[in-house]
Amino acid sequence: MQKIIKKIMIVTMLSIILMPFAGILGQSKVSAATTDPALTKIKKKGTLVIGLSADYAPFEFHATVNGRDQIVGFEVDMAKQIAKDLGVKPVIKEMGFDGLIGALQTGKIDVIISGINATPEREQVVDFSEAYLKPLQTIMVLKKDASKYSSNLSSFAGKKIGAQKQTTQETYVQDNMSSSTLVSLQKVPDLVAQLSTGKIAGIVLNEPISKAYTQQNKTFKIIYPKPASGEGAVSVAMPKNSPVLKAQINASITKIVKSGKLAAYQKKANKLMFADQSFWAKYGNLFIKGTLLTLALAAIAVVIGVILGTVFALFKLSPNFILKAIGNIYVEYVRGTPLLVQAFMVFFGTQVIGFNLSAFAAGALAMGLNSAAYVAEIIRSGINSVDNGQNEAARSLGLSKGKAMRYIILPQAVKNILPALGNEFVTVIKEGSVVSVIGVGELMFQTGVVQGASFKPFFPLVITSLIYFVLTFGISRALGYAENRMNRTSR
Repeated sequence: MQKIIKKIMIVTMLSIILMPFAGILGQSKVSAATTDPALTKIKKKGTLVIGLSADYAPFEFHATVNGRDQIVGFEVDMAKQIAKDLGVKPVIKEMGFDGLIGALQTGKIDVIISGINATPEREQVVDFSEAYLKPLQTIMVLKKDASKYSSNLSSFAGKKIGAQKQTTQETYVQDNMSSSTLVSLQKVPDLVAQLSTGKIAGIVLNEPISKAYTQQNKTFKIIYPKPASGEGAVSVAMPKNSPVLKAQINASITKIVKSGKLAAYQKKANKLMFADQSFWAKYGNLFIKGTLLTLALAAIAVVIGVILGTVFALFKLSPNFILKAIGNIYVEYVRGTPLLVQAFMVFFGTQVIGFNLSAFAAGALAMGLNSAAYVAEIIRSGINSVDNGQNEAARSLGLSKGKAMRYIILPQAVKNILPALGNEFVTVIKEGSVVSVIGVGELMFQTGVVQGASFKPFFPLVITSLIYFVLTFGISRALGYAENRMNRTSR
């Protein structure tokens, strides 16, 4: 009995001693349960930045509503409701699908709502909400070839099968159709274009997408593979270790699904997809917007390229070993790496070091830095083409080396390199299409948007090619005219 009483006293004393710490632990749990870094950031800004790829109708796509281009779709409506439930304003940030997770990890966006599936690989780097959709996997083929294939995946052996990059459809082909050849592309419209021309035998798509395409284009047919396979859990992606944000988003999703709002959003999206408007009325403003942004990108890139190119050209010609080394390293490194890689490095790298550049600013900077390496070589060759006697004459007249370069050598070099600089400007216009991957809405980006929204994979490309031709041909003619004027005035 005494032992029992003694144990009770010890437990009581320990409880009294640990009580303050228990209070502290309890407070920390309450604190942890009310916020997390991701939610705190969202609340502080007062906005929820939603990353998506708007070429995935009916999930998200562009449409002309009341005369204005807007990003619409049932996920867009859902995203706006989630933001409302969080007590903040929604901000839509559009970019290529394969850049979304990187943008989330670097803080460019707060969440991804873009038909993204929770896979084990993705769950290692981001958190996912509960699923709000679990569509079936389907294979879309040409109706005229449908008799060649069946629900048995072995019927596609030896055939090329398309899937969007970094999606569960791509994984599905890799895991279940190993006897087929996988063709991975960034955008669904590009895959549809290849299917339309017979370059691939089929495309693995989730059911809402394939149904939308077959409803719009009767040349396609859906095949449901057996056994039936779900695409996976379509969820909201958010930063890793965001338990409170996840709980609040889950609560919002549950309310949206149970209230029937998600079904209503889907009906609204389908209606917008097939609105009765002419092609140009629907998408003409997208081509105009893309063209203007392409020209703006090229103009900024050329200005940056000429200024930095001149600097690095002079570095390469400098007798100073350090300056010469800097010039050589920069030119060789930039010319030896793809512009695509450089665009991603600038877009994500500037965020890491604290500069939150927009997609347009990052794209223009990347193009300018890339162009500088090529312009440097053009200017260096132009300077070398000027007879050395010109420099000697200038120095004999008392001009310093810097003034001789500025007033005598460079003006003559510009005349010699004008055709090459003009060609670089034309090249920059065409290379602007590369930065569409980070969400710059230039011409090729808008073309992809039109392809996805209109379900016409080829016609928008024809329009885009004509626009590029008019731009490049017009600039070439203008530069040719300027060159002729310079030749006449120099005689």
